[in-house]
Amino acid sequence: MEREAAVSRKTRETEIRVELRLDGTGPASVGTGMPFFDHLLEAFARHGCFDLTAKAQGDLEVDQHHTIEDIGITLGQAIRAAVGDGSGLSRFGSARIPMADALVQVDLDLSNRPHFVYHVELARDWVGHFDAALVEDFLYALCSNGGIDLHVNVPYGHSVHHLSL
Repeated sequence: MEREAAVSRKTRETEIRVELRLDGTGPASVGTGMPFFDHLLEAFARHGCFDLTAKAQGDLEVDQHHTIEDIGITLGQAIRAAVGDGSGLSRFGSARIPMADALVQVDLDLSNRPHFVYHVELARDWVGHFDAALVEDFLYALCSNGGIDLHVNVPYGHSVHHLSL
């Protein structure tokens, strides 16, 4: 069974296309107009062993919010479609991710009952030209549209680059 999906979304502010294969090997082709966010999505694919294509055009001259939120919506819809009835997948997952100065703890349930808890304090909001505070908005949109119950906790850490996982 192929667990994959392709989803497109077009609004007044954005045009997004996401292709996802859950049973992949980790390659990603990502272009969002935000290099650090591309880096995050590429890491998501590589470490999750997903094949991911994500292309986005948005009103970045106004703000990064619309593009990031709409990518979260679209990727969440692709995850939900690829998961299908969930057969063959583990419903629950947990990870403790040490990254230099930071420890990130992530727990999820592919329950199709979205819920999102985010306990992350950033020392500052920006990593280069990327508004790292918008990671929370991205994850909220991802969970809401992917039917994911996600809990992200950071007990310690300082580098915003490492905390923006």
